[in-house]
Amino acid sequence: MRKTKRYKLEGELNPLFHIYKTVSFWKTLKNTAVIETGRFVPFVRIKNALYRQFLGMKIGKGTALAYKVVPDIMFPEQITIGSNTIIGYNTTILAHEYLTDEYRIGPVVIGDNVMIGANCTLLPGISIGDGAIVSAMTLVNKDVPPGAFAGGNPMIIKKPGSANS
Repeated sequence: MRKTKRYKLEGELNPLFHIYKTVSFWKTLKNTAVIETGRFVPFVRIKNALYRQFLGMKIGKGTALAYKVVPDIMFPEQITIGSNTIIGYNTTILAHEYLTDEYRIGPVVIGDNVMIGANCTLLPGISIGDGAIVSAMTLVNKDVPPGAFAGGNPMIIKKPGSANS
């Protein structure tokens, strides 16, 4: 099970309808402006500095977020990325999810020396261990152990040293 906190809302309307009871409109507006700017900045150091300073993300030394990577707009401070990690083109890192009767918030922790391919979606409450590789277009819906290879939808994990490696 992913590590998320669940919040139930009473009433007929879904939690997304009540979004600004969950997170401030002004925080969301600021985060959107920073993320949209960062998505198109071609300089990794500037992008990392923007995300650290204005979003509260923890990003290690030598880490590169490729063109159009989208960190969580509402809770980017829940994202931690280790050193020397690469996150591929157009990947989405979610730290929240809204369902019809509840919403969930959970940290996303990505280790050191991790490679995440293009067009992946990382769901809230997951961790990816040091040295893991996540192939392109993977839905990361559970933890990936250190050194493992993960890919697909549904995600299949091959642990280092296993017979299916």
